[in-house]
This record gives sequence, structure tokens and C-alpha cells, in this order.
Amino acid sequence: MHVVYGGAFNPPTVAHLEAYHFLKARLPIKRFTYLPVSNAYTKSELASDYHRLNMLRAMTHDLKDVDISDLEMKDDTFKGTYQSLIRLSDDTTTTVAFVIGADNVPSLPRWKWAGSLLGEFKIIVLGRDGIDARKRIEGDVFLNQYRDNFIVFDDFNCPVSSTEYRRTMDSSMVHQAVIDYIEEHDLYSR
Repeated sequence: MHVVYGGAFNPPTVAHLEAYHFLKARLPIKRFTYLPVSNAYTKSELASDYHRLNMLRAMTHDLKDVDISDLEMKDDTFKGTYQSLIRLSDDTTTTVAFVIGADNVPSLPRWKWAGSLLGEFKIIVLGRDGIDARKRIEGDVFLNQYRDNFIVFDDFNCPVSSTEYRRTMDSSMVHQAVIDYIEEHDLYSR
């Protein structure tokens, strides 16, 4: 299985790293890719592509089976997760799965090419904020038709977010290598 974990990683947190370790212990992962969105994706307070890519590299420097992809950062416009997963699929024998938090389940029907995304790829849902992802999937007519393509881990519990880090600058929320990088480049200053 090729697991792709997309996001802003603004900055990457211990939750992003814990997701890797959690999934590695539970799934037959051949390849794990962090896929940061580019600045072409509209999101407030987004550090530059360069810094977010380097913070991910710093956080994962000792994980030999992890890739950091700049695929979306090379795009002029945001093409959507579906297009990125197609481009990251290097063969037809490996299942490709995309990681999301349970808080993103309700918005999935509005994602670009949502039907193709959910029909052609596995979606790994990690527990977040006590949200019952299975109930949300089953309760949504659109999502329910793809329910067999969801892999839900309600037992993932790492209540840390990039937003909360930027708000509090709590160093326990990020890996030491990321803290060092943030300090060296004076990121997220108030």
C-alpha cells in the first residue's frame, strides 16, 4: 500500500508524525508520502512552500521509508487531491490510500472530482475531536456509496493541530527539528 498524507503542514506537528507511526503499525505500507499543498491552494497564514517542505524534511530526516513530495508545489494552480494521487500512482498493483482527519469527512463530497477520488482510491480516516466518522459516512448519501473504500481508525488520538501551535507556540506540539527550523527562520512570529 502507498499511503499519501496531504495537508498544509503549516507547520508539521507531532500529530502528523504520529499518524505515520500509527499507520505503519497497522497497515502493510510499502511507501509513505507526505504531500504538502502549494501556496496556490488558498489558505490563510500559509508559510512559503520552501519552508513547509523543509520543515517536513527536518521532521522526517531519520525515516528512510518516507517521501516528501513537492508535486503540488510545482503546479501553477491547485489541481485537487484526485489529480495528485493519479500522478503519484506509480503502478497498478499497489493500492493508493489518502489520509484525512475525521473532521474532513463532511467536506469530501465538495472536493474536486470527489466521485472519482472516492471510487478509485482508499481513504484512511484518522479519529479527531471525538467525531464518529463511520456514522457521518453512513449518514451521507454520497459518501455511503463509497463506504467500502474508507479505512477508519477511530482509535487514533493526537489532539494537536498546526493552527493551535501557531496560536500558542507550544513547543510540545512540534518535533525539535521543526522548532529549530522555525526559530532559525523566524517563522510564525507574533
